[in-house]
Amino acid sequence: MSDAPFFHEPSGTIRFWVQIDGEYVGGSIAKETLHYCYYPKASDDQPLETYTRHAQEIESAVRRRFAQGSTSPILIRDYDLHDASGKGVE
Repeated sequence: MSDAPFFHEPSGTIRFWVQIDGEYVGGSIAKETLHYCYYPKASDDQPLETYTRHAQEIESAVRRRFAQGSTSPILIRDYDLHDASGKGVE
């Protein structure tokens, strides 16, 4: 599946797919995670727009989790993007 990312209202998440080794792995990230990781001082941030601006970093987090044995769909959380010091994870 390679549909465009979308905001899933009932769960409050952006749902998306990442191609890894020829297969599509589902991923999701909560609007709250997007807000607190990227725009904690904003009051008008939009989850889908935030995802789009940071898709490369978020998709890298999915790839890391998949390589560690997580199965699809992979929910990305704050600590997948930032370590305890608040710095980005590489």
